[in-house]
Amino acid sequence: MSPTACHTPAVQSFVKEKPVAFKHPLDPLTPDEITAASLAIRLYIAEKTDVTAIKFITLNHLPPPKKIVLAYLGISTSPDDKPEAPAPIIRQAESDFLDVTTGNSYNTILSYRDSKWQVDTFEKLPESQHPQITPEEVLVAENVVRNDPAIQKLAADVGIAPHQIFCDGWAIGYDERFPAQCRVLQALVYARFSEHENLYAHPLDFVPVIDSNAEEVIHIDFPPTYKNTPNGPTLSASSTAPPALSNTEEALAHSSRERVHPPLARQNFLPDLMAEDDKDFKLRDDIKPLHIVQPEGVSFKTNGQELEWQNWKMHISFTQREGIVLSTITYNDHGEIRPIIYRLSLAEMVVPYAAPEFPHTRKLAFDSYVISVHPEISTDSLDHSGEYGMGAMANELSLGCDCLGQIHYLPGAYVSHNGSPVIIKNAICIHEEDAGVLWKHTDYRPGGRTQTVRRRRLVVSMVCTLANYEYIWNYHFYQDGSIELEIRLTGILNVYVADKDEPSPYGTLVAPGINSQNHQHLFSVRIDPMIDGLYNSVVESDTIPIPNAPTGSTLNFAGNGFISRETVLTTEAGRQFDWAKERRWKIINSARKHYASGKYVGYGIGMKGGATPMMARPGSWAAKRAGFVRNALWVCRDVEGPKGGRMWPAGKYVPQTRAEPEDSLGRWVEGKQNVENEDILVYVTVGVYLIAYFRSFQ
Repeated sequence: MSPTACHTPAVQSFVKEKPVAFKHPLDPLTPDEITAASLAIRLYIAEKTDVTAIKFITLNHLPPPKKIVLAYLGISTSPDDKPEAPAPIIRQAESDFLDVTTGNSYNTILSYRDSKWQVDTFEKLPESQHPQITPEEVLVAENVVRNDPAIQKLAADVGIAPHQIFCDGWAIGYDERFPAQCRVLQALVYARFSEHENLYAHPLDFVPVIDSNAEEVIHIDFPPTYKNTPNGPTLSASSTAPPALSNTEEALAHSSRERVHPPLARQNFLPDLMAEDDKDFKLRDDIKPLHIVQPEGVSFKTNGQELEWQNWKMHISFTQREGIVLSTITYNDHGEIRPIIYRLSLAEMVVPYAAPEFPHTRKLAFDSYVISVHPEISTDSLDHSGEYGMGAMANELSLGCDCLGQIHYLPGAYVSHNGSPVIIKNAICIHEEDAGVLWKHTDYRPGGRTQTVRRRRLVVSMVCTLANYEYIWNYHFYQDGSIELEIRLTGILNVYVADKDEPSPYGTLVAPGINSQNHQHLFSVRIDPMIDGLYNSVVESDTIPIPNAPTGSTLNFAGNGFISRETVLTTEAGRQFDWAKERRWKIINSARKHYASGKYVGYGIGMKGGATPMMARPGSWAAKRAGFVRNALWVCRDVEGPKGGRMWPAGKYVPQTRAEPEDSLGRWVEGKQNVENEDILVYVTVGVYLIAYFRSFQ
């Protein structure tokens, strides 16, 4: 199949741009702006470069500098100071795109000046840097795999017809056998026997590698199998290391095993298909309806992308990579507008799998950099199909299923390969819900009174599909001034075929012939604080017994004493969580003290339940690429430049990285800049282990 792309016919130059107007300086690009900005890029390329055909990967709003935004909104940068005088704001955008003829990647910045979008910078990226993977590329990869003769033969050998071949396209992860400049995907292959059947019930025993630009299969890997022996499970191959590139027959021979047939039993999750599989199946019918109504309407109000609720005010945005972004979060404290957070988002996530045998070691997905397919994208209309992007995976949410109650939705939009916008109408859901008891006390004495206060919370949420997994992102705002991010995991486990009687030392047999490998989900939450102003510090506190005061001593005769020891982090660093010391962190503003305690005002970071160290060894492929998982908390200076501030903990261009990029969190903190009373960033690493049990599969 030859690549197709969007060319730039001169006739497009007559398109008239609509005026740009924004209510808030952090508003995302509108669909009209995406169309106009992509056209400006194509016209620039046609007039001033020798690039002949491109496909767009990203096209996002490039925010103005913080101080300019805060001045525009009338928010001061430090306590007791007046806001700075507003300055003109120039609307900007940034785009990554590919030259489909050469495979080269480019980055460009545009500004809206003189009533039109104009290209300011045009930069060719190094060959080893690849923008994120797009939904369109993944769809094309499935067609490439399905139509490849070698794949069809391999499938036929285990009883699978060509039309039954399906696959999930994954980033290649780490594989030094392929040139760094080659844009490659790996495909996890399954069989599907009817239109909506659960394809994950029928995993196949090979993993193709696809050149995404050339749209062809360039290699096929065969994972080895395990056998039970008196000494425990033994691998069929002599090593877990990658074999040399070879033809299909040699690759299979290297695995030292026979072909493994896929399990054929249906493992459906759709009720109508489950009823076809089991004549005795029926849904629960003994639960009464639960109605959530607000006859007087909601307690929040919106103005474009801005929202106000119970003294909170914030800007809610959508980006292709992060999904939900919450900015300029303030709290009205009895008439005083107190800034809390400048920007809050999920900056990165990584899912390292535990099976050590190749090619399962490539299952190392950076899912915030992935894909969901929307109705606007179909394989019939692709022009040519970054490790991914959380926003591009957002579901179109539906009332009564994803969100319950009286709902307000916000749309999202991102660029497709041809430069047109893909619109998700109901990408972000906003609603209120009862959240139990906020506070209660009973005076137990005779005649004493009881006071109970119910807790209401505001929920800003999004649901994203990453192939087999769904992630639910719930940002909660409470009436007591606290903020919570809840991350829920659902969907279907990633699985691989297991041979008859094959042991599963690094996973769980969740159904006959279906192995779910152990793995982790690790998330990096980026907090750009502005607690009572931009200049903040991080304090680390450890709870410890009174030092040098053993039981029986003058200072600690009964031996029960303990203290909270606080240390201000003064230079950029990453810090480990310490369960033995009940380690905590808080972000403070030392220019303002609490009226009673005399301590500096601040917000604590409650992450004990989510602190999760990576299980992969230091020096592993996972550790090389995802350096941010080394620590539970990082603090660094924010450094703003022409492309904004420091953002991406694993680097801006994640696909196919083989080491920690220079522009990444681990490298930033090597600068050891001062972070006391400075404009800082805090990155929090949380996660979960997933050791599957059989009920997890269905």
